[in-house]
Amino acid sequence: MLTHLVIRDFVIVDSLDLDFSSGFTALTGETGAGKSILIDALSLALGERSDAGMVRAGCEKADIAAEFDIAAMAQMQTWLREQELEGDEGVCLLRRTLDSSGRSRGFINGRSATLQQMREAGEMLLDIHGQHAHQSLLRADAQRDLLDSHAGLGKQAEEVANAFKAWQTLHRRRLQLEQNAEAVAAERELLSFQRRELETLNFSVADWMAMQGDHARLSHAASLLETAQFGVEVLSESDSACLAQLNALVTRLRAGMEFDAGLQDTLTMLESAQNELQEAVYALRHYQERLDTDPQQLQRQEQRMADVVEAARKYRVPPEQLPETLAGIAARLDELGGSADLAELAKQDEAARNHYLSEAVNLSEARIAAAAVLSDEITAAMQTLAMQGGQFSVALLPLNEGNANGLEMVEFQIAANQGTPLRSMAKVASGGELSRISLAIQVAASRAATVPTLIFDEVDSGIGGRVAEIVGSLLKQLGKRHQVMCVTHLPQVAAQADAQWQVSKAAHAGKTLSSIRVLAEAERIEEIARMLGGVKITETTRKHAAELLGIPA
Repeated sequence: MLTHLVIRDFVIVDSLDLDFSSGFTALTGETGAGKSILIDALSLALGERSDAGMVRAGCEKADIAAEFDIAAMAQMQTWLREQELEGDEGVCLLRRTLDSSGRSRGFINGRSATLQQMREAGEMLLDIHGQHAHQSLLRADAQRDLLDSHAGLGKQAEEVANAFKAWQTLHRRRLQLEQNAEAVAAERELLSFQRRELETLNFSVADWMAMQGDHARLSHAASLLETAQFGVEVLSESDSACLAQLNALVTRLRAGMEFDAGLQDTLTMLESAQNELQEAVYALRHYQERLDTDPQQLQRQEQRMADVVEAARKYRVPPEQLPETLAGIAARLDELGGSADLAELAKQDEAARNHYLSEAVNLSEARIAAAAVLSDEITAAMQTLAMQGGQFSVALLPLNEGNANGLEMVEFQIAANQGTPLRSMAKVASGGELSRISLAIQVAASRAATVPTLIFDEVDSGIGGRVAEIVGSLLKQLGKRHQVMCVTHLPQVAAQADAQWQVSKAAHAGKTLSSIRVLAEAERIEEIARMLGGVKITETTRKHAAELLGIPA
């Protein structure tokens, strides 16, 4: 629900900081005092269009910030996470600034947001009913959702949507395959050939690396043998072999040790070198023995490498990516293979369609029953709201093919007067009628409504007396389940509010400013008396006001 609202330099408001409570709150005040400014400011915070004239004269910018408690609104919390607009836990803060040039900026939880995002958030947080555009009940999807929610059909509607999606997926695959049967067959034949070709190649990256090493060794075998032989000769077989000279030096150093022990370190290093050189001779001789100089083996390696390079060139990838290419071909073949049998796919398509129709028919039957109940409830409420003879109907308009929402479109229709035909509520309701019908709908559907805060503007337009009392009673009833605010000029409505705010305006330093304050019990009596009696307030009027408020005189 709405917990706090800050307004700065907006129209004729210089500064307002308002804390809100649950229940039913009435906003009252003399005509022209600016009762609708609160609604206009909230509308701006919820993403409605703005213009430079909303900035208070002489100021650089207007600033509106609305804070909502969303601790119990799982859908809102999920939406904020998806949009990466989370803030403090259980809180959503919407802020809108508007400068004197007409440029505006929006923020959600301190992060920059588009007006579309602010409108989406606003639709989940607050509904404004009256002669304003921010009304969810005029949207076809909101009307359908309200009917389904009122009847507890949310899960059933979700199952219909899932069934429709599954059917459409199969249906599109079937149509695509039928339209491209020849092309698919040709593609499958080509892919099958390519898979056989690459599987026959039996290629792996590890084999390729080993193959390159083997080829380099085989192609340079003669040179490598010559190098190994040269090494053996230099180290041990030539007349001036390193090992022979080193052995002679080691022998002489050992003899010299008898006269000077200081030669020990040098002797130790040379003996180590002597051992290393001997090991090198053994290694070179072993290398000579195992080096393959078979020209046929070299030819086989070169042919194998040529096959790999040719395949890589053919598929336009580096040799190292041939295994990935084979995997992609196999995956595409599996995909084609799964939908290859048109007859089987047609059976699956028909089964999915029948499942959807079965689910949708069940939903339609439930909606028909729920629509009749809701229509009767709201029609009955209209009779008490100065719309005698009026009729409300939840119409289910058939769809030729059906869609994810079922086999019908839900449309709220009204006949404002007896004998007039039913027509779409969005097209025929006047502002006052729409407000009262919306009130009746909200009361009837309040148990299922998801928007926590409802604001009614001019719901008492054109009514009075007993009807006004009924409107006040309905608002109070609605306030038990929702946070309800109502701008009203009728004392019968205001008197039934849980709290009452007075809107007034006064001149300060040559400028007219609007203000809002919460009324205490005695102040409420005075305000209700003013609404009853006009300029001159008598004791009789005050007693009548106290009686309306249920306060002992």
